[in-house]
Amino acid sequence: MRCLALCGSAGLTLALLVTPAFAATATDPGHTAWILTASALVLFMTLPGLALFYGGLVHARNVLSVLMQCFAICCVASVLWAICGYSLVFDGNAPVIGGLGKAFLAGLDAVRAPTLLPESAFALYQMTFAVITPALIIGAFPERVTFPFVVLFSAFWLMLVYVPVAHWIWGGGWMFGLGVLDFAGGIVVHTTAGIAALVLAVMIGRRRGFPAQMTPPHSPGMTMAGAGMLWVGWFGFNGGSALASDASAANAIIATHLSAAAGAIAWTAAEWIKIRKPTSIGIVTGAVAGLATITPAAGMVAPGAGLMIGFAGGIVCFYATLYVKQRLQIDDSLDVFAVHGVGGMLGSLLLAVFALPALGGIGFGETGSAVRQFGVQLLAIAVTLVWSGAVTYGLTKLIGLVTPVRVDAEAEYEGLDIASHGERAYEYN
Repeated sequence: MRCLALCGSAGLTLALLVTPAFAATATDPGHTAWILTASALVLFMTLPGLALFYGGLVHARNVLSVLMQCFAICCVASVLWAICGYSLVFDGNAPVIGGLGKAFLAGLDAVRAPTLLPESAFALYQMTFAVITPALIIGAFPERVTFPFVVLFSAFWLMLVYVPVAHWIWGGGWMFGLGVLDFAGGIVVHTTAGIAALVLAVMIGRRRGFPAQMTPPHSPGMTMAGAGMLWVGWFGFNGGSALASDASAANAIIATHLSAAAGAIAWTAAEWIKIRKPTSIGIVTGAVAGLATITPAAGMVAPGAGLMIGFAGGIVCFYATLYVKQRLQIDDSLDVFAVHGVGGMLGSLLLAVFALPALGGIGFGETGSAVRQFGVQLLAIAVTLVWSGAVTYGLTKLIGLVTPVRVDAEAEYEGLDIASHGERAYEYN
């Protein structure tokens, strides 16, 4: 049914063009309960999932700084989302940006048409996406940036990059009008964060000793625990993007799980061939690559397609990581661009293939053929890359005039836990 052909986690569907006579008039308790649960799962991805995943990958003297950054971003993004972020994304369907009619979450509708959800539940669910997207970026520059820069950059980047792109695709903006498909954030979340991470890694510069004298992660066990939380939370990320407790949500979760498993296997196999030792960091990074790659397509493809998409994500992201760090020698420390950025873009393009009805997908509706859909997806990715990259560059330069971007050499040597926060995650003898 056209009214239920969901376009993405923003709850936008082709039914946004439906006449008021067909708008929903009552909420569904089952759907509402699922979206509230999915909201908790997506927040769980950031706190504590992403925080622990990133925290285990850095040195022991910096782990608390990573947890602090994730926590602070959650607070700042939530407040900004309530003040005006939600309204600018979802109030109206103007081509470039929404209005302020729902600022401070005032005037929310009893039912968010065309879903069967109260708009308050819909706004909460979208808030968790706004939280995790800037939090992903901090993996590009741990152990060497000031805390004020992280907070200021995350706040302005959320409003100037995430909010407009989310409106373009999920809020009825110009990309939505072109027929761009992004079920749960391959472009809106992973591409925007991935390119921002790459630009920041280049601008901020390398960590001390990179790449010749880098020490291993301080706690692979912590990283594995965080990755497990991300995997479970991703069921809410992708499954909740159906905005209903129905077959679409179930399909999205199955495809998501299979893609994560396939990505982990592919990365481990590639690592085994390359260095002769499969590592715990490798298998969990492969799982995250599979999760990122399936995100834009999860509710639009068959479960079997999830296997192929995840396998492709594991292999492509593995070699993207090697290329960025070894060939280009860019210190994108925790592989945000190579895993999230490359995975999100790859999945957004593969969607145009695996969404074909002949392969078990839902098809493209009125957008036309797979070839046209591929072109539309490619255009959306290109514009998003340019916009996120340009704004990231400009913001970093401007914020650098207000507060230092990078800590001094002494603070970097001592560790940001003490230098920035006066605390330690661990007590040493």
